[in-house]
Amino acid sequence: MEKTWWQKSTIYQIYPRSFNDSNGDGIGDLQGIIEKLDYLELLGIDIIWLSPVYQSPNDDNGYDISNYYEIMPEFGTMEDMETLIEEAKKRNIHIMMDLVINHTSDEHHWFEESRKSKDNPYRDYYVWRGSENGPPSDIQSVFSGSAWEWDEQTGEYYFHLFSKKQPDLNLHNPEVRERLYTMMNYWLDKGVSGFRMDVIDLIGKEIDQKVLTDGPKLHDYLREMNENVLSHYPTITVGETPSATPETAQLYTGKDRNELDMVFTFQHMSLDERAGEGKWALKELDLVELKQVLSKWQTSLFQKGWNSLYWNNHDQPRIVSRWGNDQEYRDESAKMLATVLHMMQGTPFIYQGEEIGMTNIEFDNITHYRDIETINYFHEKKSEGVPEEEIMESIRTKGRDNARTPFQWNDDAHGGFTEGTPWMEVNSNFIEINAEQAIKNQNSIFFYYQKLIALRKRLDILLYGEYELLLGDHPEIMAYTRKWADQTLLVVANFYGGNPVVHLPEKMDDSHAEIIISNYSNPSEKPSELGHLRPYETIVYLIEK
Repeated sequence: MEKTWWQKSTIYQIYPRSFNDSNGDGIGDLQGIIEKLDYLELLGIDIIWLSPVYQSPNDDNGYDISNYYEIMPEFGTMEDMETLIEEAKKRNIHIMMDLVINHTSDEHHWFEESRKSKDNPYRDYYVWRGSENGPPSDIQSVFSGSAWEWDEQTGEYYFHLFSKKQPDLNLHNPEVRERLYTMMNYWLDKGVSGFRMDVIDLIGKEIDQKVLTDGPKLHDYLREMNENVLSHYPTITVGETPSATPETAQLYTGKDRNELDMVFTFQHMSLDERAGEGKWALKELDLVELKQVLSKWQTSLFQKGWNSLYWNNHDQPRIVSRWGNDQEYRDESAKMLATVLHMMQGTPFIYQGEEIGMTNIEFDNITHYRDIETINYFHEKKSEGVPEEEIMESIRTKGRDNARTPFQWNDDAHGGFTEGTPWMEVNSNFIEINAEQAIKNQNSIFFYYQKLIALRKRLDILLYGEYELLLGDHPEIMAYTRKWADQTLLVVANFYGGNPVVHLPEKMDDSHAEIIISNYSNPSEKPSELGHLRPYETIVYLIEK
């Protein structure tokens, strides 16, 4: 398999509003990120994925862009952005921008023109439909309610799959695509190294046929983008593709397809919701199902594409609270979950705070929450008569604000995030859980992540090794091997708080077994000696022939 510069890399996602505030206004900013680059260098990451910092009225925290060529004043200036790129480069850290081209803000110049009249040159930059009898179709917005908004000015509806302040662009218009490619070239020329592409599987949608994801032109547009922009730079790209399957991921990421480097799968992220009822309908995770999904992605893309590996991002709850144990075994379960993911084939993504084991937030009422999706869901369910405590349980478990509370730097006021009043309350456990404490303790989650990142750079088996699931039906243990050349990597993990016994399905010659990482002291030296696993215990063996 062809080796590229980013395959040994680890990516760290920064949600700027919540990372570090340098000027005391309660909002994280670009200078705040610059102040913490040494921290990221110590961790060992190679690439920062920066959530949107473009000019935005912030209806959806920056994913509603009003100007692609300006920085949101709350975050700083273009000069700050240039300094960030430059300072990161000095530490061999690349910057990956968030690319939001499915929609803009309704305050973008293009949309302000588009809504002026039906014959305005920008009219066709967006999706407009006339209709005598209410909305042109029954398509619903992801953020609740109809995806059609009536616009008084020209007496037509415009389409918005997200907030009504996020009208969808019409990428079937070649002029729109050209304008977007010009903008992408602008940022790559400025020194960023690539893009995380927001809901990119929507850009080929055929609204009148009610085809939203994977439209017939989607892959044509991605190849055109690659030809016009990406192929001219040594870029890294990852597409957010909620609809992707292992089969369609091969189309996006296949070596000769000239589209994207990776996509984000959502299949593992929906395993703790009741099928067909959406993310708020809670159910317990079934480990056997999780193993099946992760394994299918590992085997389907082997030598045909490339996986992205993630548990957390700005849209997901904290993994240690979700599938670990954020109380008694927070340390052990955070390390176990990291190990299971980082030993797989693909490029790992770490979300800010994951490396110190930050947890979900438990606000007692809706007034503390800031996320538009969460607030809309609360009011919609309340109007349907669902008991408030039931709604709040779903929000505390799955709400996006779990990931968006400010980063916990130390045990000072507001966790050292700001000297002012933070835009959202800091999790009260910042006294015990913070970066300063983590860096003082060589056995911390932070240094465990540092080791995992270093192993990926050192061991080629992590890049090339073929994956095989072991103990597929075991309800508590996740185990798999990676095999390459004369080496076998064996990963064993107890996913829960019990003491299951490990019976490996094959006898290995483990006389040359070396433990390369584990989350407890005194682990079993050889796989053949494994007996009971301790709660959330994980061990990785490298076995040489």
